[in-house]
Amino acid sequence: MITHLRGKLVEKNPTFVVIEANGVGYLLNISLNTFSLLPNDEAIFLYTHLSIKEDSHTLFGFISKIEREIFRLLISVSGVGPSIARTMLSSMTTEEIQHAIASGNVGIIQSVKGIGAKTAQRVLIDLKDKILKSYVIDEDSVVQSNTAKEEALSALEVLGFLRKQSEKVIDKILLEDKTFGVEVLIKKALKNL
Repeated sequence: MITHLRGKLVEKNPTFVVIEANGVGYLLNISLNTFSLLPNDEAIFLYTHLSIKEDSHTLFGFISKIEREIFRLLISVSGVGPSIARTMLSSMTTEEIQHAIASGNVGIIQSVKGIGAKTAQRVLIDLKDKILKSYVIDEDSVVQSNTAKEEALSALEVLGFLRKQSEKVIDKILLEDKTFGVEVLIKKALKNL
């Protein structure tokens, strides 16, 4: 299996790069996250994952090991293929994905194009324990942000806002900073509702 590539960057696009190593050009599918962090030099190093199917061999490139590990965790879930995993890594940072899974936030996972309600639930069920064990995520901060979120949602409901609409706004606010308290969440949400 090809685990990484070091070579000359020949072509760079938002969805793929071509790296030449020892006279061979490798096409690697990448996320927008990796694309934005790619250096401008010709010499490049990417971690890789080779996806083998009956009709194709597809190489995926990642700027960091953690991004590759999150990709591998995502594709281990039934119903999540490499293209959906890449879309998720393009939509969110690895930290945001880990936090969404650890906190059980179905809304954020479901907001990714191609992921429905059942698949989002499956991602949470299959990966929550793995994420909490493998990555340095403080379970207390996850519980704290969930409590603050619930209290803020309740307050916004009392003020007459629809829960679904409020939840979308609060999820976006929590992506900025997971440590916001209830008061800050409500104030920021009111500005965006």
